Amino acid sequence: MQIITPDLYGAFAEDLSEMHRLRYRVFKERLDWDVQTSGDMEVDEFDALHPVYLIQRASNYRIQGCVRLLPSVGPIMLRDTFPSLLDGSPFEPDRSIWESSRFALDVDFDTHTAVKGLSSATYELFAGMIEFGLSRRLTGIITVTDARMERILRRAGWPLRRVGQPRTLGSTLAVAGYLEISMDCLIRVRSPGRLQSPILWEPVLKVG
Repeated sequence: MQIITPDLYGAFAEDLSEMHRLRYRVFKERLDWDVQTSGDMEVDEFDALHPVYLIQRASNYRIQGCVRLLPSVGPIMLRDTFPSLLDGSPFEPDRSIWESSRFALDVDFDTHTAVKGLSSATYELFAGMIEFGLSRRLTGIITVTDARMERILRRAGWPLRRVGQPRTLGSTLAVAGYLEISMDCLIRVRSPGRLQSPILWEPVLKVG
């Protein structure tokens, strides 16, 4: 699994396009969310803020999973798009907390599963998020998700700590919460996912 930082957008332009097409298949076609699209790609205003993307690949190297990460000191979905999920409590920007969004998986072509009925790709993406957080010395990740993903996180050993009550947004029962970043959390996710070593790869942009 790899990290794509803003300085690498050009080098991985085709991968990013494939990621946006994956998001279209998941969020527009499968879940029928009210999302912004451009052709066969799902793209919104937060993609213009130079986020970090984590990309997960199948055994045939095809992109089958992704997640977007943004620092909470700038615009984020929870505070700027879904503040009602905070139940009136202000969310204070914190350099040690980032927001995750657009977590997407399409594993029809890679049917290998780990324990508890979750795909190995799910565990890899969760572990990758925690590894990224540890590498940036984060203490937590804030996220807006749905009730289904909240259950998946709990089954994977990385439970969401809610910051407000679930609310219906369109056709989705949405909830906001914190995900702890720590070595203990990484161990709890690695164990059922059968991940024996770090799985996150950060490429280096060559200059000259």
